[in-house]
Amino acid sequence: MSTKSPLFPTRRAATALLSAALLVPLAACSGGGSADGAADGKSGAPSSAAPKSVSLTVLAASSLTDVFKTAGAAYEKSHPGTSITFSFAGSQELAAQVRQGAPADALVTADTRTMDGLKAETGTPAVIAKNRLVIATGKGNPHKVGALKDLADTKLKVVLAAPEVPVGRYSKQILDAQKVEVKPVSQEPNVRAVLSKVELGEADAGLVYRTDAAKAGDKVAAVEIPDAQNAVASYPAAALKASKNADAAAAFVAWLSGPEAQRILQDAGFQQP
Repeated sequence: MSTKSPLFPTRRAATALLSAALLVPLAACSGGGSADGAADGKSGAPSSAAPKSVSLTVLAASSLTDVFKTAGAAYEKSHPGTSITFSFAGSQELAAQVRQGAPADALVTADTRTMDGLKAETGTPAVIAKNRLVIATGKGNPHKVGALKDLADTKLKVVLAAPEVPVGRYSKQILDAQKVEVKPVSQEPNVRAVLSKVELGEADAGLVYRTDAAKAGDKVAAVEIPDAQNAVASYPAAALKASKNADAAAAFVAWLSGPEAQRILQDAGFQQP
C-alpha cells in the first residue's frame, strides 16, 4: 500500500492553493475598500466630499463696520468653507464702486434711496436693520448741548456728513424740519469721519447714528433726539448680479434677516427692520 507524504499536496490541491494565492492581491486592489476606508464600494470616490471653498466680498456702509465684523465671524463659523471680506465706506462710495464694476458679491447701504438707484445691478433688496440719529459731543458734553436748536450756536464747531451721504441727508432732513440753520466747519464722506472729528476734539458736536456713538463709549457723549424730530435710517441688503458666487451671496443676504444675525444687530443697538 502506497502512502503520500502529508508534506506534499496532491496536484488538485496544489492547483487550488495557487488560485487562492493569485486572488489575494486582486482582492486588495478591488473597489471593496481601502486602507483608510475613505472609498465607497463602487467608484473609489470619497464617501463625503469636503465643503466647497467660497470667498465673498461684501460692500457695506461705514456704520456697519463693527457689527459686521462680529456677524461675519459668526457666519463663517456656521458655514464652513465660506470666508467673507468686508469693504466699508459711505453708501454713495459703495454705489460708485458697483457702477464701476468693482468685483463684489453683496451690498448693504444705509438708506433705501442709494439701493434703489442700483436696481439694474442688484437682486431684490431686503431691509435688515434700522437706526436713528443722535448728537455726538465731546466727552462729558462740555458745551452743554441739549437739543438740535443748540447746534445753531455760531460759537459751536459742528461737523456734519456731506449731503450726498445717507447720514448727511438724514441730518439735513431733521435740521430743516426744525428750522435749525447750521454752518458746519466740515462735511465728511461718512459717519465714522464725523465721529472721529468729535472724538479728537476737532469739532464740538456732530450728528451720527446712535450705534456709532454707543460704540465710541465714553469718548463722546450722546444727546438723544426725540423720535418726532428724528429720522429713521433703513439698511437694505442685496446680492449683486455680477457676483461669481450668486448662490453663496444670496445665502448670506438671506442670513442677515435670520434670527442669529438679527440678534447680533440688535445687541449692537440697531433696531428691527
